[in-house]
Amino acid sequence: MKKIGIFYSYNSNKTAKIGKKIAEAFGQKNVEEVNVEDVTEKQFLSFDNIIVGVPTWFDGELPNYWDEFVPALEDLDLKGKKVAIYGLGDQKEYPENFNDGVGIFAEIVENGGAEVIGFTSREGYTYEHSRAERGEQFCGLCIDQENQARKTQKRIDDWVEQLKKEFH
Repeated sequence: MKKIGIFYSYNSNKTAKIGKKIAEAFGQKNVEEVNVEDVTEKQFLSFDNIIVGVPTWFDGELPNYWDEFVPALEDLDLKGKKVAIYGLGDQKEYPENFNDGVGIFAEIVENGGAEVIGFTSREGYTYEHSRAERGEQFCGLCIDQENQARKTQKRIDDWVEQLKKEFH
């Protein structure tokens, strides 16, 4: 398997913790962790297999630390890249935009020509709306540490096994 780049903010504690768990599940030698607050276009493009961590902030927004890189990302040619997205959200406090960040980021990379992989079931979640929905699935791994922390490790393990098959 080609080396995987996993991009998340080192300063976003819960997202970073999940990112480290994902990296551990893959095995550290297969994954390079990159702080999105310092990422360059060249660095992002150096991986064909990419995992991105995006929590949802406020009323369905990307965190502000993505503000500087997203405009550059929107101009990149991502054809041939496989991108898996995980995100954190709170389905009880923010049911009307649960894990919107995952869907927003998927739209950005899809518009650049990337293939989004790592779709997961919506079963077991209770919310009103999510931009992460694609039919009966989420277009990534949706984590709710606030309300379903006990399900997180199994969801990570299952997702990583799925990604091992989808990344070549």
